[in-house]
Parts: sequence; C-alpha cells; structure tokens
Amino acid sequence: MSGLSDTAIARLKAAVTQPGVDSDRYTILDEIGHGGMGTVYRALDRDLGREVAIKIPRDAANRTLAHRLTREAQVLARLEHPGIVPIHDTGRLNDGRAFYVMKRVRGVTLREHLQANLDLSERLRIFERICEPVAFAHAHGCIHRDLKPDNVMLGAFGEVLVMDWGVAKVVGPEDDDADPAPVPAGATGPGTVVGTHGFMAPEQARGTAALVDRRADVYGLGAILFLLLTGEEPGSEAAGRIAGRSHIPRALRSICTRALAPEPSARYGSVEALANDVARFRAGQAVLAHRETPLERAARFGRTYRTAVLLVLAYIVMRTVVAFLAG
Repeated sequence: MSGLSDTAIARLKAAVTQPGVDSDRYTILDEIGHGGMGTVYRALDRDLGREVAIKIPRDAANRTLAHRLTREAQVLARLEHPGIVPIHDTGRLNDGRAFYVMKRVRGVTLREHLQANLDLSERLRIFERICEPVAFAHAHGCIHRDLKPDNVMLGAFGEVLVMDWGVAKVVGPEDDDADPAPVPAGATGPGTVVGTHGFMAPEQARGTAALVDRRADVYGLGAILFLLLTGEEPGSEAAGRIAGRSHIPRALRSICTRALAPEPSARYGSVEALANDVARFRAGQAVLAHRETPLERAARFGRTYRTAVLLVLAYIVMRTVVAFLAG
C-alpha cells in the first residue's frame, strides 16, 4: 500500500482545519495570513467567478473578537477610498462565527517593499500615498490606531492600501472620543492598550483611550516616516534619534520630529498638514516644521532652480570673458 503524497496530505489538512462557510456562494481555498484578531483566507466567489478574501475571527467563543470584526466591517463599509480595501459581503460560518468578504489584495507589505533599493523621492511619494486614505478616514470620523508598515500593502500597479482597521476608533458628533456602539466586556476601554509598540503614540501606550484622537495617527505616520528615512525601527525614542542623522536633510528631520512629538499638542494638527509639509519638501519649497537659516534658504533655492542658476552663471562668465578679451 503506497503512502499519501504531500499534496494529498496538505489537502486533507486543509479540509480539517479550514472553516466551513454556510453559503452556496463561497469556497475557501487556502490561508493568506493571520493576526491577533483573525485569519484571512483566499476564497472563490462562485457567483461572480472571482477570487476574494474572507476574514474570520480566531475564536468562536470570544465576543470581543466577534465585536471587533463586526466593527471593522462597518468601518470599511463607510470608507470608500482607493487606498482602503472595499468590503463586498458579510455572513456566518457553520459554527456561528461572523465573517466578511473583501477584495483580494495582491502585493507586498511596506516592510517587504523597503527591501528594494528605493531612492528618497520614491519613499516620500509612498508616504504621501499612505497619508491619503488616513486623512480620508479622519474626515469620516475614523481613527486607525494601528498604523505600521505591516498594515500597508503595495500592489503590482502602484496601489498603496492601508489595511487592518480592526481596532479603529469611530468618533461621534456628540463626543469626539466616544464609540457609537456598545463595547462588550474585555473590549477596548479605559486602561486598554491598543496599537503596536514603537508605532503607537505615547497616549495610546498609557492606555488613555479617551485622549486618543487624530493626532495619534499622526504619530503612527511619523513612525512610518522614521522607518522610511532611516531603515530602522522607530522605538519609543524615535524623535530624539532622528535629530542626529546628519545624512537626512534637516527639513525632513524637523518634519519627522514634529510628527513624533510626545505631546499631541506639539504634533501636526492633522494628517493633511503632515502630508503637505512632505509635499513642500519634495517640491523644493520651505516646510512649516523647520525654520531655515539664510544659508539653507540659498542652498534650497540653488537645488530647486539649478538649471536656471547654471545658465545665469554661464552667461555671466561668458560676458566677463568677452569683456576681458575686448580689452
């Protein structure tokens, strides 16, 4: 009697471990990835003949995870932006767990993408693209609270997507720090730390959820900018460490330092303000976070208008030579 092949064993294992969807529409194919809240599977949408991604909470008995997954689906449903993965459907597994169906994203994480040799301009361009969906979410009352390179995906055709909105905070019109839906026991509340060490704002690390506002995401973006500029993990002292990096332009260091300020009031007031300062740097303009010296201003002018400056200098030299030869 011959043994089973590796392929057959893998299929049997998948049949035992993969969840069953109580639907005639979706067939789960294999696992794409998993995190603290749930697992994402590649699935086939038989009605439309396309591959999709299905996110399912890890534990059927954990009400907190079920609540967060439902909240994440609600957040994604209200955020229709090219930089945010659209949600297609929701449903329940055979064991009662809720799931939601979203677009299948093909690409790599920002952390993986940074292994390529990207120049500074390209890194800053990606950063601006990351800021766009976050600013859009803020305009619609949603704070991500877990911005990090592993939650940013880059597609094969230049797409930049901010992923994993499972711990997003939805702010209401009456109380800017209140969640509109009831939070079950064990979910986010006073004293609960939400986020990732090194990328979360100090007020998040202290567990003061009521004090967390849009400037917490400004901090998270500042930590991502730190990684883009230095290639290193930010950590808790990132604002102090960036100041001594002489190979990084001072204006960029000032932008990063302001975004990473320990006190929220010292940071940029919005993601748009942060992104606009980075855009000014890329355009060769003065940035709001940095007060230039006259020498820095002259050097920036020279870099921005290098061709024109060289032409003027060449013209002056030529006229000087002609005048000299003419006696």
